[in-house]
Order: sequence, then C-alpha cells, then structure tokens
Amino acid sequence: MSLKELLPGKLGYGTAPLGNMFRAIPESEALATVEAAWQQGVRYYDTAPFYGAGLAEERLGEVLAGKPRDEYVLSTKVGRVVLDEHETDVPDFGEKGGLFEHGNPNKILHEWTADATERSIEDSLKRLRTDRLDVVWVHDIAQDFHGDEWLARFEEARTGAFRVLSRLRDEGVIGAWGLGVNKTEPIELTLALDEPRPDGFLLAGRYTLLDHEHALTRLLPMAQEQGVGMVVGGPYSSGILAGGTHFEYQEAPAHIIERVARLKELTAQHGVSIKAAALQFSLAHPVTAAVVAGATKPGRVAEDRAALDETVPAAFWRELRAAGLVSPAAPLPHGA
Repeated sequence: MSLKELLPGKLGYGTAPLGNMFRAIPESEALATVEAAWQQGVRYYDTAPFYGAGLAEERLGEVLAGKPRDEYVLSTKVGRVVLDEHETDVPDFGEKGGLFEHGNPNKILHEWTADATERSIEDSLKRLRTDRLDVVWVHDIAQDFHGDEWLARFEEARTGAFRVLSRLRDEGVIGAWGLGVNKTEPIELTLALDEPRPDGFLLAGRYTLLDHEHALTRLLPMAQEQGVGMVVGGPYSSGILAGGTHFEYQEAPAHIIERVARLKELTAQHGVSIKAAALQFSLAHPVTAAVVAGATKPGRVAEDRAALDETVPAAFWRELRAAGLVSPAAPLPHGA
C-alpha cells in the first residue's frame, strides 16, 4: 500500500508542541488541542519519543485512547529510547538545543540498533495506549553528525532499524516505514540502496515556502521515480510562517524575516492567508502525501483546516514565481 493510500486525508497533526517545545504547555491546553484536531476531522497523528522525552506520546495517547482505533492513522519514530533515569545535567541535543527543556526529565539514549528499535516501539505502544502503529519513521539519523561519523550512524540504522522495520512491515505488524529527518541526504542514500526499501519519508522543514530548492534537485525526482511518498513536516518552518519568530528551531535571522515580509505582502495583495500559501505549496508536489502541522492551542488547528480548504487564486501563484519567491522547478497548485 502506498503512503497516499495509507494516510487518511492531506492534513495531519504533528505533536512536537505537545512535548513542551519552546514553552511549558498546560496539560489541559495540550489535551484540548488534540481533541480539537479530532473534531476538525484530522485522522493522522505523528509523534516521537524525542518530543519531550515521551511527553508528547503520553498526551496524545490519553486523548486517542478514547477514540475508535480503526478510525485514525498513527505514526511515531525510533532512534531515541526514553530511559527511566532522569537527567542531572542539561542534555545535549546539538542543533535542536533546548527545544524540549520543559519536557519530561528522563534521559534519552540515541541509538538506531535492532534492539533499541524494538524497545522503542514497545515503549511507544505503552505511552500511546495502543496495540499497533501504522507508520514508523527512523528519526534524525543525520542529526549533528558529519563525515564518517554520520555514515557510521547511518550504517547502524541500515543494519538495525531499517531491517527490523522491513520485517515488521512484511509481517503486517506495521503498515509502512521510512525516515523522519530534516536533511535530504540520508533519504537520498536510503533510496539508492537495493534493500531495505522504505515506503516513504517524513521531511521536516525542507519542502516549505522558505526552503525547498535542495529537495527539488535530487531527492524528489528519485522519490517520484521509485513511487515513494513524502509527508511534509514543519510546513511553517518552525513557526515563522505562522506568526512565530523561530526558523530552524532558533530565532529567525534577518534575511528570513525579510523574505517572510515579502511573502506576507504578496498574500495581503491577494487576500490570501500565509498559512494557506504554505500548506498548499507543500501539497502541490506529486510526491507529497500529506502535511503535518503542529499546534499548541485548539484554535490553531481550526486555522490549519481552513487554510487547507482556502481558495487561493492562480494569479497569486504566478506572481509568487515571478517575484522569485519560489523555485522555477517547484510545482504549484492550479498548474500556475
């Protein structure tokens, strides 16, 4: 089954904010946001042990435990095992820094071996209060690693996580597997392998209005040729395209702020919301199966649903291209 056939609809809910990303979110607010996503018709939920050291999975599981399991699709990730032991020092998450400093205090083991993969899945099932996972992504295998070091980590995942997940898919335990990363190189390397063969990938922040040219040059042509689907994560580029101040998990630099200002000027001229432009741009590529947008307040989910359904005139897309704000090679809605 292809990723597009497996996923129910084009809009998913990304749960990184439920792990207290950037700020401590009250429990009631977090649970209400998941419930709002359900009420808005969202039936695909993506999470990970890394998000708040299990906190996002716990919160998501609390709400979804009361929903019919056959009515939604659930994906989580492997590569980080949440330990019972608590951190005594500030954890080093490299370029993701203090992203989840307000999450659970548990230590996290970074490991992509077969044993760690199986343990991670078992732990996620408990936190999510479910008996099965529909999709499993191999998380951040290139994060903060360079040269021979990252290739060694990739080899650990190839001989460990990749093979475990391929077996589980072939046995019907999971529906699909792939990579969940914010770099294109590990996906390209995986697609070049004879085996194991992934079903798709979740690419965070690399096919957005602000960053898409690199994905267009190699990765997406390879994926399209092989019939491999993409879930676009972080369609708002860490929040800067949704009224926030972060880009790439940090405060946005001046050149990004200036580019966003140009985008907002153009959307205002056409009476279009920038959220609609962001989501519909990411969905326009034929490889894209869905977008997953995070939210920390119930009203934000309603905005995402409205943005997905908003009518964006073809003239907007033509002017967007003419202004040099998107790559000439990027597919646009309406064939603009």
